[in-house]
Amino acid sequence: MTLRADDIHIESPRLSIRPFAASDAQDAFDCITPALTRFMSWEPPADRSVFDQIWPAWIATIAEGTDFTFAIRQRDGGSFVGLTGLHHVRQTDAELGIWIREDLHARGFGREAVSAVAKWAGNALGIKIFTYPVAEQNYPSRRIAEALGGVIADRKETPKYLSVIYRIPDQAVR
Repeated sequence: MTLRADDIHIESPRLSIRPFAASDAQDAFDCITPALTRFMSWEPPADRSVFDQIWPAWIATIAEGTDFTFAIRQRDGGSFVGLTGLHHVRQTDAELGIWIREDLHARGFGREAVSAVAKWAGNALGIKIFTYPVAEQNYPSRRIAEALGGVIADRKETPKYLSVIYRIPDQAVR
């Protein structure tokens, strides 16, 4: 089942979540900092031209229905909050990911966004289980997985840090 990006709109009490579009690129780029990516598997792009070589692939995978990168915005006013991802959706355990711009950390936006996307994925795509890789030392992000019933299923060493891989159960609303 392939969904059209224009038909996907996930809402939560405070957030509006839509597939990433070219119009989100500047807002996203402006929020990517070395401190933000400390616990990410990637480094900040050197400049906007480098970022412009990355994000078009996100739009392509959204169109293919294999991976979804979503822009998160506040429902009131449309202010950019961050990005969340749902990757490998055709596998048995799709992968969730999130980043929230630094000045909005510790406000529950990450948990709200990941929860909303997981519920949507369960209902719209029938995904029954999720993986959620996170740096072992990234306790705020780990709490997101744990709040969704996630349990550590594996550990892995990456070039930047030790990570834990959570398995999060079905979040569909029945």
